[in-house]
Amino acid sequence: MGSPASPMTASTDTRSPSDSLGIVLDEHLRWVGQWHRAVFFRGGQGGERVSAPASFAAWCVAVNADDLAHQPAVEKLVTLHEQMHRNAKLLLLKAAAGDSPSESEYEAVIARFEEFVLHLRRVERAFGAAASGLDPLTGLRTRRGMAEALEREHNRFRRAGPAFCIAICDIDRFKGINDTHGHDIGDRVLAATAAAISRGIRSFDEAFRMGGEEFLICLKETGLTEGFQVIERLRADLARAPVVLPDGRRIPVTASFGLVEAREDLPVDEMIVCADRALYQAKNSGRNRVIRYGVDRPEAAATSRR
Repeated sequence: MGSPASPMTASTDTRSPSDSLGIVLDEHLRWVGQWHRAVFFRGGQGGERVSAPASFAAWCVAVNADDLAHQPAVEKLVTLHEQMHRNAKLLLLKAAAGDSPSESEYEAVIARFEEFVLHLRRVERAFGAAASGLDPLTGLRTRRGMAEALEREHNRFRRAGPAFCIAICDIDRFKGINDTHGHDIGDRVLAATAAAISRGIRSFDEAFRMGGEEFLICLKETGLTEGFQVIERLRADLARAPVVLPDGRRIPVTASFGLVEAREDLPVDEMIVCADRALYQAKNSGRNRVIRYGVDRPEAAATSRR
């Protein structure tokens, strides 16, 4: 079977990941028919026609180029693809040895195929929404357009003031949430965090999902003192509101923040770097805290919250 990570000649395809998913679906619909014939009527023989369609490997190359490979929905699709083709190959080998597959073995492949197609359609819809500049999971704007929005605010500040602040938010120990509870629960945590951010800022402020578990918040016409109050209140609200699952379980969620105030001599890309450095200090100081770039010493912040 072809591996999703293997180099493909189709990697030069200029189609977007969203457009390429339609080709992946069409090829897999053809593939499953070829696989049926090879397993049940041709003694497992079929050559390249029953290998994993190359379009999925090409799609994975495009996804990696767009820095989307670690999105939970993409990771799940890759896992389903690998499981489906691994099970399918085992039955091809069994048929080639003269053994007929059992009903349960056959159903295992078909169940994975149906789940793969269902999830592929979900990802296709999500990518279509993402192309519009909105993150389909959280409803926040994506990185697409973020730099332009921040440059616009920075230009306003340089023309007339007052200052503004940006904060980068990172959910604490999010990988542990995914590893312990699964990506579906991780998605619930991301959506709940985004909702809390939207509630915690004013209607004319802006919030973006930078990717993964990171968010960027732009507090307009706000100096560092007021900005710290807003972000500190948001941090406390998150810590007080665990995510409640359908079965009643409660998952505590905290987040760390790096905050920076605009300066005329500090370009937008440098502001983001400074906010990220403050976030790094917040993580190293014990998490679940706000660090103001150039103001807070990590050691002092850690001591004050013990």
